[in-house]
Amino acid sequence: MSKRTRTSKIDKWIKEGRGSGIGLEYKPWLNIQDVSSLGRSSRPKGIKTERQYEFLSDLERNYFYLAEYSDFVVDIREQFPLLPLEETIVIADELGIEHPTDPKNGEPIVMTTDFLLTLDKGQGVFEVARTIKMKDELLKERVLEKFEIEREYWQRRNIDWAIVTDEDIPKTLARNISYVHGPYHIKDYDVFQEMNEIHIEELAISLMQRLLNQTNSIRAITNEFDIDTHLPFGSGLTLFYHLIAQKIIQINLLEALNLEQPIKIQSIDENRLKQVKYG
Repeated sequence: MSKRTRTSKIDKWIKEGRGSGIGLEYKPWLNIQDVSSLGRSSRPKGIKTERQYEFLSDLERNYFYLAEYSDFVVDIREQFPLLPLEETIVIADELGIEHPTDPKNGEPIVMTTDFLLTLDKGQGVFEVARTIKMKDELLKERVLEKFEIEREYWQRRNIDWAIVTDEDIPKTLARNISYVHGPYHIKDYDVFQEMNEIHIEELAISLMQRLLNQTNSIRAITNEFDIDTHLPFGSGLTLFYHLIAQKIIQINLLEALNLEQPIKIQSIDENRLKQVKYG
């Protein structure tokens, strides 16, 4: 293998802390401005870490919503670099595969895994690596070659690695979570910022009673709630989404959430409501 040196851009990014840190301090290796994405890039704010995430496609964003809603996932690191670069170059050589290069200068690039998740299922914390890809892309030989390098990299670290395709991500579930994701932190919304914990809890209980005791549509109930409580229109709907995001109200998120229909509540966890901190 011929000796290769890292480009100044790679050294610069490493010095900037890209690909390092955990939780709020983590910095992804790639930002959306660094890559031309095939889908709509997005930068949602996280719930688990409260930092801005960098996603290069709709598929990555949808998988993120599933990870955010999972009780087992404690940290999400996207665009995670396979460093050091020299290791993936060696792996590619050993496998007889051409290492990915920058089309502009032909220099080897730092490969990334879409997600490195930290999980806690009650028996200790561990990590898994997940690559997100459209199923049709798996028919391409070059794509599979790159995955072989990635698979070997994680295998050497005894970290479970797997490919997640669009068929593995329920679109309706991801869409529903996207609706309720923002209101998880209800204090981010102006009307609730000055309210104390007791006031928000009382409003939540009042709204849940209406949802349980009426057969009107969700929109009709939340609009009436806004009128009766003298809150700006949309406040009741925001609170409704908040209660779902916090898993205080349990509904079937695999079914499309239709505001023009009555809500089908599976259960209400008032103990969870008391655990939410609104301070």
